[in-house]
Amino acid sequence: MADKVTTHWQGGLTFESDNPSGKFVKMDTTIDGQEERHGLSPKAMMLSSLAGCSALDVISILNKMNEEIDDFKIEVTGDLTDEHPKYYHSVDVEYHFYGSDLNKKKCDRAVQLSVEKYCGVMEMFRQFAEVKTSIHYHIGTTRNV
Repeated sequence: MADKVTTHWQGGLTFESDNPSGKFVKMDTTIDGQEERHGLSPKAMMLSSLAGCSALDVISILNKMNEEIDDFKIEVTGDLTDEHPKYYHSVDVEYHFYGSDLNKKKCDRAVQLSVEKYCGVMEMFRQFAEVKTSIHYHIGTTRNV
């Protein structure tokens, strides 16, 4: 069965979109002269989707490997084209692992499996952008929130 979302105008340049999970997200954009924002930028949400997809893979794979980590985050940076329609032409995905006894081999393997096999959003990005990945280990530290 195909996924379906409905996006409904909320006034101004704000929209609310549902999700097959039953949850909702508000979207809007920056408007000159207006500081207040009500939602997330649709393009930036694409970067969040990429990070979320790969993060779900990595943590699931590490759980199956019985590998414990203290913390984990993914930072994604995207560069937009200069001309319309603007899209991300290059994307950097940085995986950050935190812990006192990290098994780098298992962490590397989890990232590799996500990037090369499981993350469908990563594969979609590869259709229009150069995607670079890197892994960073923070031994003995906990991420600052």
